[in-house]
Amino acid sequence: MIQSIRLQHFRSYADDSFEFDPGVNIIVGPNACGKTNLLEALLVVARGSSYRVSDADLVEHNQPWARLDALVDGNDRTVKIVREPVPSKIYEIDGRSFKRLSLDRTLPVVLFEPNHLNLLAGSPENRRDYLDELLAQTAVGYTVVVRSYRRALAQRNRLLKSGRASQQELFPWDVRLSELGARIVRAREALTQTMNAKIAGLYQDLSRSKIEVAMAYQTGVGSEQYESTMLRQLEVRRQDDLVRGYTSFGPHRDDLVVYFNGTPAEEVASRGETRTFVLGLKILELQLLEEKRDQTPLLLLDDVFSELDGARRQALTQHLQPYQTCITTTDADVVAHSFAKASNIILIAKA
Repeated sequence: MIQSIRLQHFRSYADDSFEFDPGVNIIVGPNACGKTNLLEALLVVARGSSYRVSDADLVEHNQPWARLDALVDGNDRTVKIVREPVPSKIYEIDGRSFKRLSLDRTLPVVLFEPNHLNLLAGSPENRRDYLDELLAQTAVGYTVVVRSYRRALAQRNRLLKSGRASQQELFPWDVRLSELGARIVRAREALTQTMNAKIAGLYQDLSRSKIEVAMAYQTGVGSEQYESTMLRQLEVRRQDDLVRGYTSFGPHRDDLVVYFNGTPAEEVASRGETRTFVLGLKILELQLLEEKRDQTPLLLLDDVFSELDGARRQALTQHLQPYQTCITTTDADVVAHSFAKASNIILIAKA
């Protein structure tokens, strides 16, 4: 549980402090007052990075540094971000300093923000990122694998764009991408299968309907032989890739497909059905994180509560009772009315 946080030169905050209850915390204020920035600060404290911008953009305008000081279960937790003269980021946990947060030093957190409501209709990249972000919180070493894959992919693409890359130059990167790509695909497929086993029943409970929903990781080849298949595909597509200037095969081209009664959801799902499904995903994230990490996750809801109708709000409140929750809104009454127990109201004046 995050008990308090102090923000110095972070986003729109020069120097402000906030305290949180273990239950529901409602962050209320007009638009553009800094509600989302406060939620973002909690996310950075929990897992070390923002979901919106780079580290440099977290620092208040015209300031050389930013600092977050949080009290988590009675322990000190600090994030220092330096923009000038040399960009850097340091984490301090109970007096010990770290340049990176390993999985065991992060705090499990689930974020639900407006863009997530477009998860099914948006680009495949959004769905790949969704899987990767959840795996980053549940699979040791996964973040390093993804980072290494992206570096290798960028190097291969630079060679392709030069238009003069030989087979000898590309082959080492083909091997590296195939090794890393196989690990990514297997992890994504395993996560999809785990979620698929639970999402159907959860969706029907939330929607009070008999619609059969299912998820499938779409990669085009089986994960068991993925490494050798990808290596072969990179070789077969080499000339076309040289013409295009980018790598046309790999986990960076895959997709997560959702089906409603056997038909792709983007073709048949209504707006309400889509929101119910995404709400189910977020509840499932909470359950998976708690199971995998043996810790109760923090839930952050950024301006989405009011976009859910009464039935979906009720379903959400029933599932989030065990979790410390922070909800941003312009109307505290809309949120507070949904909770039987008193909520902690955090008022933020216009910036």
